Amino acid sequence: MFKKRQSVQQVEESNELAPKFDDNGLIVVTTVDYRTNEILMTGFMNEEALEKTITTKEAFYFSRSRNALWHKGAKSGYTQKVKEILIDDDQDALCLKVDIGKNGASCHVGYKSCFYREIDLEDTANKSGLRFTTEEKVFDPDEVYGDEPNPTKL
Repeated sequence: MFKKRQSVQQVEESNELAPKFDDNGLIVVTTVDYRTNEILMTGFMNEEALEKTITTKEAFYFSRSRNALWHKGAKSGYTQKVKEILIDDDQDALCLKVDIGKNGASCHVGYKSCFYREIDLEDTANKSGLRFTTEEKVFDPDEVYGDEPNPTKL
């Protein structure tokens, strides 16, 4: 499905899909809501995940914490329907524009977006503060995931 990278001209100026996966076989992906352009998450894909995403038009990622292919939303029901895939100039980063439905979510913590906090740039005293930008969860992760292990690693 993917072309071998042969020249800068091919990568930057041709219509050939020749993604550059890193030394671990991964490419970074930023996923946004296609309606609002809200950033939903950032993740990684390996070659298999990208192929499945293209062929099924649903988002697949490679979970580094699980070390496995991951069909986003397979457990929660909040799948990401792919509307558009953008690739950057040197083909080493992707942007998915997805539909998660009107009341969907992309965050395993239960929020619509994984980006539900911001660093408080006005916290000049100790620079340790986070501020929630979203208070309301879309779902309760305990109800959805039960006793499945949390993918967040310390």
